[in-house]
Amino acid sequence: MTITRVKNYINGEWVDSTSTTIGDVWCPATGEKIASVAYSTKEDVDAAVKAAKEAFWEWRSTPPLSRARYLFRLKDAFEENFEDIARTLTREQGKAIDEARGEVRRMIENVEHATGVTTLMTGYTLEDIAKGIDCYGHRQPLGVFAAIVPYNFPAMVAWWFLPYAIVTGNTFIVKPSEQVPMTQTKIFEIVDEIGLPEGVVNMVHGSRDVVNALLDHPDIEGISFVGSTPTARYIYQRCGETGKRVQSLGGAKNIVAIMPDAKLDEAMPSLITSFFGCSGQRCLSGSVLVPVGDIADELLEKFTAAAKAMKVGDGLDEQTAMGPVVSAAHRDRVLGYIEKGIAEGAELILDGRNFTVPELPNGFFVGPTIFDRVTPNMTIAREEIFGPVVSTVRAGSLDDVIDLINTRGFANAACIYTQNGGVVREFKYRVKPSMVGVNIGIAAPMSFFPFGGAGNSMFGDIKGHGQEIFQFFTDTKVVIERWF
Repeated sequence: MTITRVKNYINGEWVDSTSTTIGDVWCPATGEKIASVAYSTKEDVDAAVKAAKEAFWEWRSTPPLSRARYLFRLKDAFEENFEDIARTLTREQGKAIDEARGEVRRMIENVEHATGVTTLMTGYTLEDIAKGIDCYGHRQPLGVFAAIVPYNFPAMVAWWFLPYAIVTGNTFIVKPSEQVPMTQTKIFEIVDEIGLPEGVVNMVHGSRDVVNALLDHPDIEGISFVGSTPTARYIYQRCGETGKRVQSLGGAKNIVAIMPDAKLDEAMPSLITSFFGCSGQRCLSGSVLVPVGDIADELLEKFTAAAKAMKVGDGLDEQTAMGPVVSAAHRDRVLGYIEKGIAEGAELILDGRNFTVPELPNGFFVGPTIFDRVTPNMTIAREEIFGPVVSTVRAGSLDDVIDLINTRGFANAACIYTQNGGVVREFKYRVKPSMVGVNIGIAAPMSFFPFGGAGNSMFGDIKGHGQEIFQFFTDTKVVIERWF
């Protein structure tokens, strides 16, 4: 097969990087190389920033409604290419095709939400703050912004930020994960067709050098990031040093609590999706399963049976419920956590270490894995595994659950299954995570609510999408006015 080398998109043109360092892109299901990507240089970043900066003033002067009309056209173009985007995503990332379609749908919803700019970007006024003096607050764009996005949602995450940045009048640069560059390349091919002015959106592929060049560039006003906690903390600190705005979303260790009155049969589909959807590679995945009281044995019997019944295989197969993990290196990392759980004394009741798909012998597969009798101090109960590994910690009470959640350090999401409204109120009132699910296993906000956690899961103060995102991409200019 022909191996495609993906290109950068700068100032409305597809251009080759100046780098001679080339990375490989793999199909996780088959283990075959499907593309290559140049790890771009500081000079490539400089070219993208220059284009974005030069495009800024004319774009900033374009009326917000006119800017929004580009997004209306883009929404229609994405709908026309919906399946192509989803299949490209599955091929290079590995997730099941239905999950890929769901991701593309959420991407498009952010574009739709951003078209509300004429309401969500409005300022405020007050006459007579003193005699004969009026005051106005105008929201104004700042300049060039950039997003550094992860491999687990190669279509959606960049679009938690990009549409809001450009509809408010800023210009933008995307740095996709070097592991999955083909999805955003496909998306930018569609963007290129709608006629945005040159330089308004740009894309630079690469790895650490590109990240550091973006963080250090004096003409970039702010950075949006989603990824691991160590990297999120690094980006937050680096942006503080260079005076940039920053929203830096990190990792998670999400706990899903099952109270004694939970309706297990009704809950089981969402529980399985929570822990094993996207092969556990999402910051909202369930990681620690916490049955409370005497429901534990019944829960684990039904949960294990449902996990065993899942079809694991090529994500492009419509019957597949769980695909591979993203790479051979990540597979080995996940397997290492399973070994650590065994070594620390957890009881392995479903073993995914030697899982194989006969027709895909070179794929990066880890089977559904379930531990029981995990204690809170074990590594698998504390660290983010980011794979299809469930750690079951049995709890005696709601207080035990809340204490477990609030001592993980991460505070991204937490979920509870119960029929008791009083228990739910106590739970959502006391837990630290910013996203809470009740009788759902994935507390994923829609585009019109904010996405982001607390603690070590979020660095910065303005989260992804929602109404608040318009604050991140604008400055409020206050005008105090008197006329004689």
